[in-house]
Amino acid sequence: MTGSKKQNALSIRLPPPPLSPSIVGRADRAYHSEKEMCNTAPPSSSPPFPSLTKSHILNSTAPDDLHRHPTLSELADEMRAIGKISVPAAVTGLMLYSRAMISMLFLGYLGDLELAAGSLAIGFANITGYSVLSGLAMGMDPICAQAFGANHHRLLGLTLQRATLLLLSASLPISLLWLNARSVLLRCGQDEQISSAAHVFITAAAPDLLFLSFLHPLRVFLRAQNITLPVTYCSFFCAALHGPLTYLLAVRLRLGIAGVAAAMIWTDLNLLTCLLLFLLCSGACRDTWPGGPSADCLRGWPALLRLAAPSCVSVCLEWWWYEFMIIFSGLLAHPRTAVASMGILIQTTSLVYVFPSALSFGVSTRVGNVLGANLPSKARAAATAGVVCAVALGLVATAFTASMRHQWGRLFTRDAETLKLTALALPITGLCELGNCPQTVGCGVLRGSARPATGANINLSSFYLVGMPVAVLLGFVGKMGLLGLWLGLLAAQSSCAALMALALTRTDWIAEAERARELTNYPNSNSSSTIPICVPASDDVIDATTPLFTNSMGAEKKPTALQHVLSVIHEDVKTVTSDSETAPLFLSID
Repeated sequence: MTGSKKQNALSIRLPPPPLSPSIVGRADRAYHSEKEMCNTAPPSSSPPFPSLTKSHILNSTAPDDLHRHPTLSELADEMRAIGKISVPAAVTGLMLYSRAMISMLFLGYLGDLELAAGSLAIGFANITGYSVLSGLAMGMDPICAQAFGANHHRLLGLTLQRATLLLLSASLPISLLWLNARSVLLRCGQDEQISSAAHVFITAAAPDLLFLSFLHPLRVFLRAQNITLPVTYCSFFCAALHGPLTYLLAVRLRLGIAGVAAAMIWTDLNLLTCLLLFLLCSGACRDTWPGGPSADCLRGWPALLRLAAPSCVSVCLEWWWYEFMIIFSGLLAHPRTAVASMGILIQTTSLVYVFPSALSFGVSTRVGNVLGANLPSKARAAATAGVVCAVALGLVATAFTASMRHQWGRLFTRDAETLKLTALALPITGLCELGNCPQTVGCGVLRGSARPATGANINLSSFYLVGMPVAVLLGFVGKMGLLGLWLGLLAAQSSCAALMALALTRTDWIAEAERARELTNYPNSNSSSTIPICVPASDDVIDATTPLFTNSMGAEKKPTALQHVLSVIHEDVKTVTSDSETAPLFLSID
């Protein structure tokens, strides 16, 4: 039967998910023959089967769309979609950065010992704890983003529960290490007095691991659903309270360095409380978490672990590099000046990094959403738009650091030697952003398409096989000092950006859409399912706007491609006629 309009012939529009290659080969999936679908003659008691075309079978873009570059209009649309996520995320990042700056200012106010001990403690906490939890939480990013795009909302709630349990499990050994921080720092050759003060800060900050184990997954969970403004508002509110809290605990109550750590914990607790109240009041988790915690979260761990482990490695490799830079600067000819200048430069890169990091979050979420919705061409357009924005961001960062090289350091110190060294190194820091911004966004693309292992391999080879040798050779052997260390980072970022560009240009987006379907697919239910479809009596078109099946757990899920085919050619099609405007048609799938 053809797709032409005939009496008693119906044309069905079903928005199905992608066909598995086991049913229809990738080469001909966009041109699946309607003749093949209609060879079976219907029973005489049933009306003729509807005709099908390729647009009825697939809800994805035809392969031809992937053989052309995205249009300017498509790129603009993707930039707007990414911006709705990235702009609030950037504001949130600035709020978190301001919290760190406020803490450092109070440490400096307390004294030189407190400032040195607090800086050492924060570096130790970043290496051993914060980077690990942040990286593990990113493992849920592709699952949640793709599940939301595929309308598998319940999978988001299960992933949130699993990720929270994973971070809580990781926090236990980290907290034990923190409780023995003094002995660890002394074995690393640190000053005894500074190590003792740093131990006070770290042990006071240990409860923060508990709150971050809930906070990190919750932020990813909300971002995957494009819920970003509430996080921004809550972050702004908590950052505004951080200064008064730190003053109260560290100065008024005379808790000193422990008070600064306690204020950081209190701020994270406030943020977590605000987000939980938002979830309860808004009902944002009504579809994703029906009935509260589920025992199903104790199953299905392999997918999360396969993504969380390389995500953690990728984040740690990059975070640890900057800590190594501080250690190396302390081994140079003039360590006091070098360490002070390195601290200013790292604070500068931390501020600039807020923007490519937020852009990376937006790109990761957008790529994951459209891959989950089986729109590979939109995923490629989103990746392209993100990289274009990242290059522009890198140019702005380079211009900013170059133009402010003589003024920027004065915000932190008045020491002439430190200011001179900082002014010499800032242009190199800006050049690093030309590679850092695109590679950060590239990591977001890989994360959104569930390829964190590729990002981890790129970071390992770029930072430690290219950047580290160059930094050591130029900084120590070549006697270039601090400038040599930053030239090593420039080599690492350039290599990382080049490898990331190679990985993105070789991406098979159709294959990534298929992988997204496999990642977010529920096990098929053994029970039969029924699809209600409205049949307009006055037209020959059946429009199934919500082709959803219900599994044995009562959660909605998209039907498989095979079920879509069977829903059209099954012999037990039953029609119910009615004098009303529409008549319901039920397709029973056994």
